[in-house]
Amino acid sequence: MLIDTYGRAATDLRVSLTDRCNLRCSYCMPEEGLQWLSKSTLLTDDEIVRLVRVAVTTLGITEVRFTGGEPLLRPGLVGIVERCAALRPRPRLSLTTNGIGLKRTATALRAAGLDRVNVSLDTLRPDVFRTLTRRDRHHDVIDGLRAARDAGLTPVKVNTVLMPGLNEDEAPELLAWAVEHAYELRFIEQMPLDAQHGWKRDGMITADDILESLRTRFDLAPEGDRARGSAPAERWLVDGGPHRVGVIASVTRPFCSACDRTRLTADGQVRTCLFAREETDLRGALRSGAPDEEIARIWKEAMWGKKAGSGLDDPEFLQPQRPMSAIGG
Repeated sequence: MLIDTYGRAATDLRVSLTDRCNLRCSYCMPEEGLQWLSKSTLLTDDEIVRLVRVAVTTLGITEVRFTGGEPLLRPGLVGIVERCAALRPRPRLSLTTNGIGLKRTATALRAAGLDRVNVSLDTLRPDVFRTLTRRDRHHDVIDGLRAARDAGLTPVKVNTVLMPGLNEDEAPELLAWAVEHAYELRFIEQMPLDAQHGWKRDGMITADDILESLRTRFDLAPEGDRARGSAPAERWLVDGGPHRVGVIASVTRPFCSACDRTRLTADGQVRTCLFAREETDLRGALRSGAPDEEIARIWKEAMWGKKAGSGLDDPEFLQPQRPMSAIGG
């Protein structure tokens, strides 16, 4: 198992499949994009599947989430999902996406074995979407969400970041829409993951701000810590249920003590935390012919050194050296 010195066991693997994205969200990357990783440095499909196999069959991983960048840009995605779904014990498989390509891929991904999706959508207003993402693709995301739900990739979770002066007033409207369409909405506090390091703690929309806004229209009853488990989102029943809304308060209410995640970057590095400043190379071991046992040993050693927390609660926090697109959300 992937155990650290604080007694936490990692059972949830996040796998970044690419650093590329077809949006330019202002809280993630600059308008001109980034210098993408070269193809030779990216893990191949076979290497990804092998590392997932080691994680699932040897290291106790039970859930695998494919991320990016934008994972739907990975040409071999459906095949990777199908091969990982064939592993025994079978891991639960999910995908975090901007939703643009879901209309054409949702059915194939479900048939390959994908269980569910998380889709990023920060606004219901096409003009605000253009401002936030610098692309006119709002309708594609809406169509992708519908396709995912119709394909059975449920529960479809919608991830929303509220930004001052742009969409901070939309929380009640977004929740009403999510309830209407049977999506599970999750608000995420803006985190320091932008490549241009423009994040500021002062002025960010906090979990308390979000809940105060939602309560102007809805009655929210907390599910409590027992229902939450190791999940990052605190969840509330909306108007008595059955619909729920979640808030991931990574900055103001860190949940590191219950963290059960390990991360694999698109170029084959283990990260113990989204905000870690150190990485452990697995790609080099793979390509030098290391057996599975050696891969597992390196991975275990990396996770043993996981720190107690992310450091986000420190006012002097320094942002991670690599942008979110290279790490995987």
